Amino acid sequence: MSAERPSLPPVRLHSDAELARDALSAPLLARAARLARWAEGGVPVGTGGELVPERLAAATAHLGLEQDEDGPAYAAEAWQLAVDTGLVEIDETADADADEDLPDGAPVGTAAPGEELKLLTAGAPQDVLDIWLAGMETVLADAVAPDLADLADQLAEGGELDLDAIDWDPEEEADLLDGILGNLYLLTALSEDPEQNVPLPALAASMIVPDDMDEPTDDVLQEVSDAMMRLDDQFRVLEPIGLVDYTPVDEALIEELDEDGETVRAAEPLDEEDVARYGMVRLTPLGVYAVRARMLDAGVDAPALGDLADKGADTLLDALPGYPDDLARAEAEQWLAARPPLDAARDLLAAARGTDAGGPLRRLACQQTLGLVGPAAEPALREVLDDSQLGGLARVWLAEQGATDVPEPSQEMIFWLTVDTIAAQLGAAGEDGEGAAELRELVQGLVDQHNGFFDAVWRTDHPATADVLEAMGRLHPDKKAAKEARKAAFKARSVQAG
Repeated sequence: MSAERPSLPPVRLHSDAELARDALSAPLLARAARLARWAEGGVPVGTGGELVPERLAAATAHLGLEQDEDGPAYAAEAWQLAVDTGLVEIDETADADADEDLPDGAPVGTAAPGEELKLLTAGAPQDVLDIWLAGMETVLADAVAPDLADLADQLAEGGELDLDAIDWDPEEEADLLDGILGNLYLLTALSEDPEQNVPLPALAASMIVPDDMDEPTDDVLQEVSDAMMRLDDQFRVLEPIGLVDYTPVDEALIEELDEDGETVRAAEPLDEEDVARYGMVRLTPLGVYAVRARMLDAGVDAPALGDLADKGADTLLDALPGYPDDLARAEAEQWLAARPPLDAARDLLAAARGTDAGGPLRRLACQQTLGLVGPAAEPALREVLDDSQLGGLARVWLAEQGATDVPEPSQEMIFWLTVDTIAAQLGAAGEDGEGAAELRELVQGLVDQHNGFFDAVWRTDHPATADVLEAMGRLHPDKKAAKEARKAAFKARSVQAG
């Protein structure tokens, strides 16, 4: 059995029905759907499927945005989403490229509601999510596109389109946004509060500042500041599709410069308590679903809670050690809920066996999962009392359940369980991980409680005996005990080699 862990912690996903409702209520998709229904009977469109000017004004009014100075832009954006997702379909009646006599803005086709529109009301939740995902990809592409005003200025001056001149690298922009969304996804997965917002400066720094840099240089801080401004623009684009919940950067904090780079208006001073004014963002439940879908498409292992409910016990025990404690418990509970308790206990115990490197972690996960089963599992535990690998685990479980008539373990079984337990802790946290202090206390307590511990334990027929003893030599604070551990490890290694 493999001891590999998932590359990402699992996330809690809302149900497809809940996510579909979120998708339908996302402002941009909701507007696109309204305009698609409005197109019943046919609407004249231009070369790229865009609304001709008079129809754009009508669309803006239909959305109730005629009093908003950005209303036409919002309407055009929603219409484009409707076109891109198939909510409207274009029937071309002319070819603008072939007819040079067509005036600018003249209609070259007619748009009408597309087949996809029916799925928004009559389709399954997954149909709605597929349409939303297609729209989300369009919006992501828009978010990393160059500033249209800069492009227009270039073309208006009669120059050729020069992406370098506007400081835009499409691959770099897409990679930055993908990385940012990936970091947000990871923070969401690890957070006890999935609705916790992340300050924009911290998010930008996570992509810019090297891990080994104690104090960022001025150049690095400038890169972080530049990235923040790009992300501020991008998150403003992404919020209407429902991908993120975003509080923008307070414009009073942005310094205005003239064309010569001179300060026209200085930014307001910022108190430490006002960090939220620099922008706060989080992935919505729909955003978590979308980023995970993109990761899966890219071949990334991105598990979701409940993925293992229909898998075998071996798959469950291989995966759980890589999960945060609360998610490991929730995953185990879902797995157990799908099985009769006694059958589940027997399957778990069978999967926990093995002398491979992942065995100790599997047995630790097995013991923790069995703790959720309750008294119904007792017969399965009694069946393995004489098993060299599971007998110690079974006795611990029975004792925790208050069972009576539990036979005393042999000395050999005690030492085997001890080695197995330390090996599992080493595999779970490592010698320098968060549980290192607890592991040192465990090692010291074991040695203090058993006279001649090292003289006896090196003979234990466990594949990890030598490795565990070497680790104990590094972890034990007493130099004499540490030396004894290293000597015992040498003896164990010699026996293994012989």
